[in-house]
Parts: sequence; structure tokens; C-alpha cells
Amino acid sequence: QVQLQEAGGGLVQSGGSLRLSCAASGRTSSNYFMGWFRQAPGKEREFVAGISWRIGSTRYADSVKGRFTISRDNAEITVYLQMDSLKPEDTAVYYCAARGNPMLAIPTTPTNYDYWGQGTQVTVSS
Repeated sequence: QVQLQEAGGGLVQSGGSLRLSCAASGRTSSNYFMGWFRQAPGKEREFVAGISWRIGSTRYADSVKGRFTISRDNAEITVYLQMDSLKPEDTAVYYCAARGNPMLAIPTTPTNYDYWGQGTQVTVSS
């Protein structure tokens, strides 16, 4: 089992920045991928960014490419999401996720992740 704890959400004005963190604990040696998803009211959970834990490759949704950056700290077993140039449409609950089995590419669908955090609210005002 892997436990994930997000932090860093909040209220920010349009154009501002926030950094989310996700600390992993438990059987973290089995982590292959970690990702960030978000879910706005009335919408499905969508992929935001993902990272290969072992080699550090990254993948982004088109809607955040160039504005968000995912990174990892292997020593702290923590993944970060730096969010810049935030827009009101980025408002959502952001979830951290981890996958404990290998795949050929960083997965982008929620069902391909095994563990989830409780979520942190990000609100961007216009």
C-alpha cells in the first residue's frame, strides 16, 4: 500500500502561481509513475501531468503545457506540481496518484493509477 498526502492548494488570482506537493509513504519502492489529476464540479476527473518515478520523464495535458511543471524529489519521495499563469478554468480539486506497475508510457487515465490522495482545492479568481 502507498499513502499519498497532498498540500499547497488555495485561492489565487488569475495569472498567479501555486505549488502543490504530494508526499508518498508506505511501499513507495513499487512506484513507477506518479501523476496529478483534477476534477471540477460537474466534470470528470482529468489528467494534468505525470512523471516516471525512475527515469524522470514527464507528460502534460495540452491545456497546461508550458504553464505547469511536474517534478520529483527522490530523497523525500515527493512529487510537485508548479502551476504558473493560472487561469479561472484551472479551478478544481487536484489529486495526486501513483501507479505501482510498469507501463510503456506515462498513463493518463485515472483507472491506470492504483493509489490516490484525498485532494486539495485550487481556486483561481478572475
